[in-house]
This record gives sequence, C-alpha cells and structure tokens, in this order.
Amino acid sequence: MKGILLGILASFFFAFTFLLNRLMSVTGGSFIWSASLRYLFMIPLLLPVVYVQGGLHPLWQEMKLHPLRWILWSTVGFGFFYVPLCYAANNSPAWLVAGAWQFTIIAGSLLAPFFYENQPLVEKDERRRKRVPLRSLAFSGVIFIGIILMEWQHVMHVSLLSSVSGVLSVLLAAFAYPLGNRKMMELCEGRISAFERVLGMTIASLPLWIGLSIIGFYTAGRPSLTQVLQTFLVALFSGVIATGIFFAATEKAKGDNHYLAAVEATQSGEVIFTVIGGIWFLGEPMPHGLSLAGMGFLLVGMVLHSLFANRRTT
Repeated sequence: MKGILLGILASFFFAFTFLLNRLMSVTGGSFIWSASLRYLFMIPLLLPVVYVQGGLHPLWQEMKLHPLRWILWSTVGFGFFYVPLCYAANNSPAWLVAGAWQFTIIAGSLLAPFFYENQPLVEKDERRRKRVPLRSLAFSGVIFIGIILMEWQHVMHVSLLSSVSGVLSVLLAAFAYPLGNRKMMELCEGRISAFERVLGMTIASLPLWIGLSIIGFYTAGRPSLTQVLQTFLVALFSGVIATGIFFAATEKAKGDNHYLAAVEATQSGEVIFTVIGGIWFLGEPMPHGLSLAGMGFLLVGMVLHSLFANRRTT
C-alpha cells in the first residue's frame, strides 16, 4: 500500500510538467529546449542528493558493468518519453496531453511479456516471461473509460490534426517510459537507490540532450530566460522529486506484476491535479458534465487497483 501512496504523491509533482509545459507553449518556447534543458538541469540537482546518500562510486561501478544498455534504456525511458511529451504540449492543450498520457497505465500492463519472472534459482534460458495481468488490465480499462469521458467534450473543440499528432506523440511516450524504467530496474536488480538510478539514467542519456541542444540552438536560437526558469522548475518538481518518488514506488512493487500495475495506475491522478492546477493557475474553466463523470471513473479505477494490490500483499 505504501507504494501506491508514493505513486499518488509522485502524480502530484508530475502534474507540474503539463502545467509548466503549457505555459512554455503559450509563450512560444521551443519544445526542443523544453526537453533538453530539463535533463541538463537535473544533473546538478541530483548530484548533491546522491552524494549525501552514499556517494557516486556505487553508481559509477554499476554503470561500468553494462554501459551500452544504460545508454539504450536511459534514452528510451527518458528521451523517447519526454521529447514526444514536449512536442505534444507544444501542439496540444495541457488537458489533452495529461489525459492521453494516462495510456501509460495500460501500456505498462501490456509490456509484461517483455520481462521475466523473478526466479533466482532457475537457469537464465529456462526463465518464464511474465504474463499480462488481466485483472489489473480490467481495472485499467475503468480508468481509460474515465479518460475518454473527460476528453470527449474537449476534443470536439480542437482541430483533428492537432488532436492526432498530440495523441500519437503521447502514446509513444506512454510505452517508452515504463519500458525504460522497468528495463533499468531489471538491469540494476536493486543494487542502487532510486535517486542513483535517476541520476545514472540522466547521465547515460546525455548524448541525446546535448545533440538536441545543438539542434535547438541552430533552429530556434537561445531559449528565453522565462523558458530557462520554467524548465528548471520542471526539472526540480517532476524530474527530481516526482521521478525519484515514483521510482521508489515501483521498486517496492518490483516482482509483483499486479502491484506494479497498481502503482503505475496511480499516475492517473495527474489528470485531476492538472485540472485543479489549470483552474487555479491558468484560469481554465471548471470541468463539468462528462468531464466530472470521467474523473469519477479515474478514482474508481485507482481504488480497485489499490484494493486488489493490497489484498495480494497482506
């Protein structure tokens, strides 16, 4: 149950991503800078945290074991996740991005066959692949119905091209994030902390962020001071605080596919927090009708996930 509570807390901080990216899109900031600056800022923010926790040597030793796999799955988990998300935010309203992003709940369950059961005494070639957690997927379906209801009346007022490009970008991100996160958990096997893993993945994905920064400089010029400040806040709230909390939550659920699905389902809370933040800070209208009904489905789906996971772990 503690992992689920941590997941909900992480969803609160993740909501800042959608709100601040919306502000950046309104002020004309390039999505390339929005993506690359966030991760460039994360390194100096995470270094003192990891140093205080136990130093950088354990992380360095871990990264030296499989450097290419670190680069690959870090680029997938952070790069293929955040670049499409920033692109979507640059072309779609915050509510659409936050809503479509909840597909990651279902994507996480569908990715189960890409991983093996935790069988330490079994030879590597004889390990069984995990199965899709059908009951968890059914609960995720309740959440997905809520997402559709929330988005339906809004999509009617957005151009088809904007909707399709935004949704497809977020769907790519929705699969990349849990895939990269789980592959890195599998690779590290609990030998380093959540914050060490976040820092390591940020460092391992640096080639992508440096390359994007060069492209951004030549295509969009230097980022404005406003965008620099906003990406710093995204790095702090979402990149460091939320990601660290969420990775800690998934570590607690590691080995239990249903519990892990429940933890990942807590990210549907991002929609609710984004709606509230949009009303308070961006002056967006209060949701009504189908949107409120959809929020109800989201909450029901989260409760079902939590009750089922709690019953399995008690």
